[in-house]
Amino acid sequence: MAAHENRLRPGTARRKLHSLASAALLCAAVGVASANPTGGAPIETHHQALIGGKELTYAAEVGRIAIRDAETGNPHGYMFYTAYRLRSAAAPRRPVMFLWNGGPGAPSSWVNFDLAGPKLLEGTRLTHNPDSWLADADLVMVDPIGTGFSRPARRKYLPEFAGTVGDVASITEFVRCWLILHDDVGAPVFLVGESWGAGRAAHVAYALEKRGIQVDGLVLISGGWGLDEQYGSATLHQALGVVDMASTALYWHRSDPALGTDVAALRRKAEEWVRRTYAPALAHLGRLSAGERDRIAVQLARFTGIAPKLIDRRTLLITPHQFRTELLRSEGKVLYLLDGRRTSPPGSAGDPTIVDYLRERLGYRSGLPYLGLEKLTQGFVPSGVYPKSVGEIWNYATGPVTPAEVQAAIKAAVASGSGPPQLGPPLPGTDEAIALNPRMKVLVAVGMYDPYDQCARGQATEAALPPRLRRAITFKCYAGGHEMYLGSPKIRAELTNDVLSLVARAR
Repeated sequence: MAAHENRLRPGTARRKLHSLASAALLCAAVGVASANPTGGAPIETHHQALIGGKELTYAAEVGRIAIRDAETGNPHGYMFYTAYRLRSAAAPRRPVMFLWNGGPGAPSSWVNFDLAGPKLLEGTRLTHNPDSWLADADLVMVDPIGTGFSRPARRKYLPEFAGTVGDVASITEFVRCWLILHDDVGAPVFLVGESWGAGRAAHVAYALEKRGIQVDGLVLISGGWGLDEQYGSATLHQALGVVDMASTALYWHRSDPALGTDVAALRRKAEEWVRRTYAPALAHLGRLSAGERDRIAVQLARFTGIAPKLIDRRTLLITPHQFRTELLRSEGKVLYLLDGRRTSPPGSAGDPTIVDYLRERLGYRSGLPYLGLEKLTQGFVPSGVYPKSVGEIWNYATGPVTPAEVQAAIKAAVASGSGPPQLGPPLPGTDEAIALNPRMKVLVAVGMYDPYDQCARGQATEAALPPRLRRAITFKCYAGGHEMYLGSPKIRAELTNDVLSLVARAR
């Protein structure tokens, strides 16, 4: 407990220690007792793996933690996790990383078995992951309620979790309880989120800091910065999307051949044109003549491969949706939603391997479908009518909104292809968390071929950050898609090195 006391905010140690001691009793009462399918303690197995050139022995733990109503103590949900831990009496307390995917409505299996965990899915088999983050931190893979083996305690409680506000609250509670139950209060804490889960990580960091639980670092993968404010020129930010479209157009041999075949050189040319010509044109759109609009459209076509006739002369913009659907239309193809270098998603032939590993090798022999890799229709529903997935019923609103506002936001998001709808005021995130803990370190990782979080825009954001955020946040562009590490050992190793460097700097 002394280690934790040193990390509390000044003047609040005694009160918070008393609160955490009470919380330990609340979490332990049913949290551990209900952890596995038979109602016993979490299941622990021991393994060896070759990581970073070293043979490591680690413990894998699977279980569920109860998410309880603080007033009544009644469980409203059970959140499943897969944890990997190294323990040595001689070693200092290791950092703990909590990791999740996005969706919303996705389990943690991809960040677990494609990136950070000790096992790597290759085709339909699991091998040692030489780049596992377990070398430098204990890992806790978290499945939010409605994903994996995580479930609400009763059907009526599902709306409490199937929405942005409740999701952040429940994940915050999971992290708090996990630290208490595993005697890790006071350990360095890192939160890792991918895609929609990146924003979740930023919001949870703030919520934990408000509760006196220090968060040492954030890793935000392909999901933005978690910032309420857009730093830099909004017009320039909008215009810079052309730079990343140009990279994808070059990949498919759709950019003007006269621009060359080197992607780095092409990006420099595109950014120079954007800053010199395109962004100023967008800033004074109403003053442009028809001829000037035509000349801009021709230049856009050279870089993006989208024919001038398809470019709206009123806006002179190419939306992510338009780019995906038009670039390869002549071949009857559409770019994959998460990677501009693909026209179909990666295969899922390895999904049964992952589920079998959780049930058989790690011992979590639950008959529940592992949602995200298995369908709910594989399980029992008393009415015989299977409900929609948690992602399909998600409530994005962060404040009171009308049904008309919801429909308009969803329609706009679908039309632009730019990601989930924004409804209500933004929740506190990266900026506010850093204000509470200026020593926090943040890595924002983005893929060059990701249609959502693009590199050129990210670089402009980084350049415009105020000093207090520049000291905390590092931005990195990788030559990949939304899951930039997928199928690329080189990029996976590069991202691993950057993450472990962040851990070292933050401690």
